Amino acid sequence: MTEKQETANPWEQRERENELIKLRMGKVRHKIAVISGKGGVGKSLVTVNLAALLAKDGRKGEVAIFDADLTGPCVPKMMGLKDEKPKAGPPGIFPAVGVNGVKVISMALFLPSVDSPVIWRGPLKMGAIRQFLGEVAWGPLEYLLVDLPPGTGDESLSILQLLPEMDGVVIVTIPSEVSQEVVKKAVTFARKMGVPIFGIIENMGSLVCPYCGETIHVFGEGGGERVAREMGIEFLGSIPMDPRISLDSDEGTPFVTQHPDSQASKAFREIVEKIEDKVKSS
Repeated sequence: MTEKQETANPWEQRERENELIKLRMGKVRHKIAVISGKGGVGKSLVTVNLAALLAKDGRKGEVAIFDADLTGPCVPKMMGLKDEKPKAGPPGIFPAVGVNGVKVISMALFLPSVDSPVIWRGPLKMGAIRQFLGEVAWGPLEYLLVDLPPGTGDESLSILQLLPEMDGVVIVTIPSEVSQEVVKKAVTFARKMGVPIFGIIENMGSLVCPYCGETIHVFGEGGGERVAREMGIEFLGSIPMDPRISLDSDEGTPFVTQHPDSQASKAFREIVEKIEDKVKSS
């Protein structure tokens, strides 16, 4: 190929990329984005546990996570895929397979070590997103959960533009007032993008003291439900704090698979049921 041919017709190249994305994503029945207004609210943790529950009931291999937080990816570690490396073949790049058969693609899988930073400007990030969506051999999926980075920046904007058929978004927050203020920006962002909002999930809710049994509201009380009411969207539920959630994430096992009878797992299951109902009616 000559230099002239390599540099010619950039618009045609972009159109080919768009067609490939359309082809790959056309095999995904439901697409759900998980977003937050700020970091530190446990958005990836929520994504991983939702995916683990959605992958049950005969859906093994039909649920996937696209970890779109390119500079702070952590989904593979939470899914027990810390040392996994993607493989490639004629169909494209094969996603790694984690707990309950959940397929995962993440920048973390391509880094040489856990200490390697991704120091990229916007255009490189956008190119990577297009490659992940178009060149990964996702296969037929029932659910694709897109774990978006915190805030409303380039990555989130690009993905929602590339996937206009997104079923909806769920917004993760914690009860604190600071998080409530910022999550409103995420709600407004989704509305401006024309994406249905399934509702708000409050993470890190109440904590039951293991010694005295008293309920402690570490980050405040009722914040998620309050902001949902103010913004006119559904409150999907509150996930109580449980020290084992963090431990399981560090060990690479979704909490809901390890402690299915816990109050937090019950809250996750109720949230998943609401999301499935919304998907069916969308």
